[in-house]
Amino acid sequence: MNQEVSITKEQVQKEMKYFRRLFPIVRLLDGERLLRRNDGMEAEPVEIDAPEICHCYDLWKYSAPCKNCIALEAVRSGSSPELTTREKHTRECFVVAEEGADQAKIENEIKTMPNYFSDYDTTVHFISEEEMKRDHSTLPHGGFVIRNGKTGWNQENTHVIEYRLKLDSNPEFTSSVIVCCARAAFRMKQEGMSGCKTILDIPPAYLSAKSGEELRKNLL
Repeated sequence: MNQEVSITKEQVQKEMKYFRRLFPIVRLLDGERLLRRNDGMEAEPVEIDAPEICHCYDLWKYSAPCKNCIALEAVRSGSSPELTTREKHTRECFVVAEEGADQAKIENEIKTMPNYFSDYDTTVHFISEEEMKRDHSTLPHGGFVIRNGKTGWNQENTHVIEYRLKLDSNPEFTSSVIVCCARAAFRMKQEGMSGCKTILDIPPAYLSAKSGEELRKNLL
């Protein structure tokens, strides 16, 4: 059975006062903010009115989370923050504008584009054509998903799965996924299956170019 523990601001400050006897620095961090900031997103202001709250790595004058961020690992240990659509994802656009173009208008049209940019925090960067070709021509992409759940008669066991993605070329990866699905559709058709299918309906082995025998030999 899940159990939530509530604690008041005064209780938190009392606990922190005790821990300051043992440690040189004691800080109060926000779990949801840690997840968003680690993914490169600007976090919304924390609504808790407490001077001890900080932006984690800001205290050390860093511009990014530590490689082995203990606070982030605490969130990964099984916490389940409720995140809005805006908090789950961030978008960055790199634009080469024509000379004399209204950059403010371009930025506004991008950020307010429905069903793509408007639901997310979007940052628009105006860069030169040279910079675009040098740094962004392959359209890299990345991110991570942390999923946790509980099992047991009383939900006493917590399990966490983390998936991390780092792509040199998002379009190339996407096209590879489409080819895999086409391969799976062909195999399913050979077995007499037809109709609309989602990715959840496709056996994972059908996506691979290797045969069942090869997969069992190399992966099991």
